[in-house]
Amino acid sequence: MKCPFCQHDDIHVLDTRVSEEGDAIKRRRRCGKCDKRFTTYERIELSMPFVVKKNGSRTEFSEAKLRDSLMLALRKRAVAAASVDTAVQSISEKLLTSGKREVDSNHIGELVMQELKRLDKVAYIRFASVYKNFEDLAEFQDAIEEAGQERKPKGE
Repeated sequence: MKCPFCQHDDIHVLDTRVSEEGDAIKRRRRCGKCDKRFTTYERIELSMPFVVKKNGSRTEFSEAKLRDSLMLALRKRAVAAASVDTAVQSISEKLLTSGKREVDSNHIGELVMQELKRLDKVAYIRFASVYKNFEDLAEFQDAIEEAGQERKPKGE
């Protein structure tokens, strides 16, 4: 590191503390040449993986696009906005903590379907029909049976 005032690289750390928010390390430093003091902060820098689309192109991950997809499937369904926020956060965290630099769009689609299945079965069927490109009634029936398998029988 160089001094921001004189560009000299003889810097001494005078004090190190955790920031009030607890998300950074704050260091007071002093230049060995010009004797000026300054503060630096160290923060964790996490970045979302790039999305590899079906055609092979790559694009930045967008929480807004993810939310839009969920909202489209949930259109006219009684699902709280807080539940959608939780689903978006859950998917984003899974991608962030995967440690991957790139993720296939199919993987994101599967994560969306998992969240929709938990939130609303009808929205899950809507999304799955487009995502999986259903071409006949049998595929709809299979998806409905799959979504219904998670229900417990009334006797339990």
